[in-house]
Amino acid sequence: MHIRIGTRGSRLARWQAEWVAEKLCTRKIEVELITLSTEGDRKDKGALSQLGSVGIFTREIQRALLENQVDLAVHSLKDLPTAQTEGLQLAAVPLRGPCEDVLVTQNRDTLSDLPPQSRIGTGSLRRRSQILHLRSDLQVVPIRGNVETRIKKLENGEYDGIVLAHAGLLRLGLQKYVHQIFQTSEMIPAVGQAALGLEIREADADLHACLEQINHRPTHQAILAERTLLSKLQGGCLAPIGAWAREIESNQLQLDAVVLDASGTQRLFHTDRKSMDEAKALGQETAEHLLTQGAEALIHTVRDTEHP
Repeated sequence: MHIRIGTRGSRLARWQAEWVAEKLCTRKIEVELITLSTEGDRKDKGALSQLGSVGIFTREIQRALLENQVDLAVHSLKDLPTAQTEGLQLAAVPLRGPCEDVLVTQNRDTLSDLPPQSRIGTGSLRRRSQILHLRSDLQVVPIRGNVETRIKKLENGEYDGIVLAHAGLLRLGLQKYVHQIFQTSEMIPAVGQAALGLEIREADADLHACLEQINHRPTHQAILAERTLLSKLQGGCLAPIGAWAREIESNQLQLDAVVLDASGTQRLFHTDRKSMDEAKALGQETAEHLLTQGAEALIHTVRDTEHP
């Protein structure tokens, strides 16, 4: 079997694709990596939320799948829209990496140590809202670019701190920059954070069977719960919504979820648990609890603020 893997060109995206390729090569499968450019890569200025489009890091790779230019797409699952693309399927989700967010600062300060009005860079509304919930006296400002570019901007003095994904730093061998790991009680991760999604054409039954060997069922079910919640909330991957599902004991999933307003002043939280087989119901019911608390109004308020 010869598999063409489609990936973005950033060092982190290629690391992820090469990791999947290595797993497949150990099973005597011939693999070829094909680098593709996405809208999110080309439009690398300004806040992500201002682009006003879902799938900006995945759409072109999915199109390449549908047009038979590649056979397998390796996505960062936090970037993949919850609406399934006709003709494609999420075939496998490998074991998830550390899902926490981390703070990187000039002087190795923690968030509580930073002076008032310190400039914190993030491209995520979810991170911005949760940072402001913890420290409303900070300036949270947009930042774009790959991980190395963002760290360079910090070192050049453009920011006093930046917030990044723990897994990304570890995968790139940049763990020396991990100055503070946020507890999930402080900052709930993005839906799908630190997880990889392996997407293929629906008709590729042989490839699906092959990928089952690197699928991690507890992670896959946890992701199903998180993505179901996000879909039910109709928040999109750029909204200030956090969700973290994980196996807490044999065949049991727990899901923590949060919705905030843009300023971090209002914070809605709910947690629930169900059996592994009820992951979709867990996501739906958790979303319903948040909607009962007023999540829809918060999400719409943020949309109006970001896209006047």
